[in-house]
Amino acid sequence: MASRTEPRPRTLFRRLIGALPSLLVLLLLAWAALFLLLAPELPDTDALFADAEQRTVTVLAADDTPLAERAAEGARFLPLDQVAPHLVKAVLAIEDHRFYEHVGIDPRGLLRAAWQNLRAGDVVAGGSTVTQQLAKNLFLTPERSLRRKLQELALALWLEARLSKNEILTLYLNRVYLGAGAYGVEAAARRYFAKSAKEVTLAEAAMLAGLLKAPSALAPTRDLERARARAAVVLARMVELGWVPREQALAARARPAGLAPETKTDLAGHFLDWVLDDLTEHLGKHGRDLVVRTTLDRRLQLAAEQALRSVLAGVGAERGVEEGAVVVLDTTGAVRALVGGESYRASRLDRATNARRQPGSAFKPFLYLAALEKGWTPERPIEDQPIAVGDWRPENIDGRYRGRVSLADAFALSLNTAAVRLIQNVGPDAVVATARRLGIAAPLPAVPSLALGTAEVSLLDLTSAYLPFASGGIRPTVHAVRDVKDDRGRILYRFASSSRRVIDPSTAATMQQLLRAAVERGTGRAARLPDRLVMGKTGTSQGFRDAWFVGAAGDLVVGVWVGNDDGRPMQGVTGGSLPAQIAREVLRAVPPTVPGGPALARVAPTPSEPPVPSQENGLALILDWVSRTFGGR
Repeated sequence: MASRTEPRPRTLFRRLIGALPSLLVLLLLAWAALFLLLAPELPDTDALFADAEQRTVTVLAADDTPLAERAAEGARFLPLDQVAPHLVKAVLAIEDHRFYEHVGIDPRGLLRAAWQNLRAGDVVAGGSTVTQQLAKNLFLTPERSLRRKLQELALALWLEARLSKNEILTLYLNRVYLGAGAYGVEAAARRYFAKSAKEVTLAEAAMLAGLLKAPSALAPTRDLERARARAAVVLARMVELGWVPREQALAARARPAGLAPETKTDLAGHFLDWVLDDLTEHLGKHGRDLVVRTTLDRRLQLAAEQALRSVLAGVGAERGVEEGAVVVLDTTGAVRALVGGESYRASRLDRATNARRQPGSAFKPFLYLAALEKGWTPERPIEDQPIAVGDWRPENIDGRYRGRVSLADAFALSLNTAAVRLIQNVGPDAVVATARRLGIAAPLPAVPSLALGTAEVSLLDLTSAYLPFASGGIRPTVHAVRDVKDDRGRILYRFASSSRRVIDPSTAATMQQLLRAAVERGTGRAARLPDRLVMGKTGTSQGFRDAWFVGAAGDLVVGVWVGNDDGRPMQGVTGGSLPAQIAREVLRAVPPTVPGGPALARVAPTPSEPPVPSQENGLALILDWVSRTFGGR
């Protein structure tokens, strides 16, 4: 009798393979249902090619007088055959080199991006095609969720079914956001290079294409060097694909794109760029004119610009100082003035919000606050003598040592060796935690040299972290926009104030005493005013590369930085010289009998206004991870 072979049990892998046809059918049915849900809301594709002229954005100062009117230039649709060919190639090379081969979704690209993201444990690659990105820009919100990703995929297929590849690419190039409030390659080319997208060079094309990864962060008006570095990546990709000769790419990289000079000088130009870029990032593009009410005080802005320009043109020029920045906040957290450089017309790089430098001793208040919270008192003695930490031997800036001094004197005279001894007693971790609590977001290594301000911070971050010292221990939310309305009066955004206590009142009062002493009899004497009390702290980085002063009087906090963009040393410029002088001139613009500025009304959102995003629940976080891992942007 013939033996009968027992059937082998099916493995999990085989069962999954066998179920694939059923899963595909279910997926198609789900997609069909999604189409039926979306179809009634989708516009006629002909309407997508209507003129896309950008609307006007009117920006108002704190007193509701017009500050500026901004509108993107040349924002009408540019036909594909009028866009510089190397710009089209640059965009496709870095975003979707298989654009003309897929059907709106590129499985290979999705799998490759998912694998790279899984290996990195973070989102390092995106799998979205140009068609998917267009679908998101036209119809969807920036929300990151699995539902939004499925909608994007369905809409991408719908676009591919209704439009030709060239029509999709035309829409994409004219609708995509490229930073600094510019939508479309034509608006961006005019914004950055003062020319049409028909005329951009290969280097300029690579820079525009590179912005697509992170338009606000990479915008050359915000960070020219990062924009150039990203352009180099685009050029390398074009060479790799064989879309541009290596010699041309090398020539473009050797002469990178630069910003065209402004045709006119704007009051608060850096402030406007900063506000409008962040606004566009959060609200997206709107089809109506907008009115943006800001917190900027014209009087203080003019004073800050004039003080910086005057000092840099005078003593600064004699002592090798080319640049500077000023930030003025009030104790409600409102940005009253912001100057990102000596001349907005000459350079749109915003050194107030984007440049990070070593603050030197201007970081010491966080160390001394940590010490007070651990039981130290201003009268407690500390040694000011040479000290070695391994191979590091910090010195006082004047080369002198004063022996045993009080903590208050060590702070007022900004003694470095005493500060290093203090951080060894308090602990670097405690100092980091204190700085974080007051609002410093930059990376802070927990090492002894942190006592001397060796971690890099931006001027805005450092100035805002001084607010609790001026407000008696309260940390408010820093903000520059009060509200945004469209031309029908509908509120699109309104600032809702929030603040919390971060320093005990008695400790805050002690810190104010230390900061006043630093100005009255210490390194900040150049900031003194005859008619009011000023408190503050100076800072000078190693080799006189950066000089800072952050101080307060009344309800105003002023931060000043001077230095050179390339890090060249200045000729003996310290925080107690030019920065303190600039801060004094800014504070003098407000008479002592006049408050630093009217406190802004703390308005809570009404039910008719867009809700404030809440914390996501656990399921939403999981879906968001799936979406980011397998969908990219």
